[in-house]
Amino acid sequence: MIKALSKIFRSDKAARPLPSVPEGERYYIVGDIHGRCDLFAALKDAIEQDEADTIAKSTVILLGDLVDRGPDSAGVIALAREWQSRRPMRFLAGNHEEMFLDSFDDRKVLRHFVKHGGRETIMSYGLTRKQYDVLELDELQDEMRVIVPQEHRDFLAAFEDMIVIGDYVFVHAGIDPSRPIEDQSAKDLRWIRERFLNTVGPLSHVIVHGHTIFEDVEDQGHRIGIDTGAFRTGVLTALVLEGTERRYIQAIERDGRITIQHG
Repeated sequence: MIKALSKIFRSDKAARPLPSVPEGERYYIVGDIHGRCDLFAALKDAIEQDEADTIAKSTVILLGDLVDRGPDSAGVIALAREWQSRRPMRFLAGNHEEMFLDSFDDRKVLRHFVKHGGRETIMSYGLTRKQYDVLELDELQDEMRVIVPQEHRDFLAAFEDMIVIGDYVFVHAGIDPSRPIEDQSAKDLRWIRERFLNTVGPLSHVIVHGHTIFEDVEDQGHRIGIDTGAFRTGVLTALVLEGTERRYIQAIERDGRITIQHG
């Protein structure tokens, strides 16, 4: 699943300084989880084990879309909050967090949300399929306000839109390549696709993003896409950055069994 490390830095850019994060720091950047709490738990344990070999200050960054589509968004949020209590972590807001939070007050957004994985998120808070199916939209909205803990809503609402570290920018979806990093809109950072993906670098920073599913890690030099489609493919990816080094850890589910792959 992981491209050979020899392909990470392209030979035509060998003369340029390699992108780096600050010395003495290590970052684990996790792609879109989308309700796959099983994969997230396995990757969390793998990261903790990997971290044991370093004296570097390490931080985990989740790129957003913790919720929707997969079966246990409530579990993902609970695990992320518990993990945050024990180690440095930062969280980026994805378009699915935006839809989820807006759904509590906007029925039009709720209607859109449930068609794009929100049904699974709502049911992960304890509703059965039978209970869900008999609720009208306004009743469903009222039920959400009861069953989703306020601390989960507050946790998601506090997510960041962008993180800049060294030569890297971390966002959920991407950036508007026509605008400087400091002048990006939240809408683009959470939702952009083709205008960003079709851009040929270089950019001011290497952009690490999720949002768009790739069969494997998509390293284009100026951007790195690490959404490997956990809810669909059973593969959840973490990019590890330390100095100029890049490597990957993946939790992979096949036939009900989860394994960890390093590369």
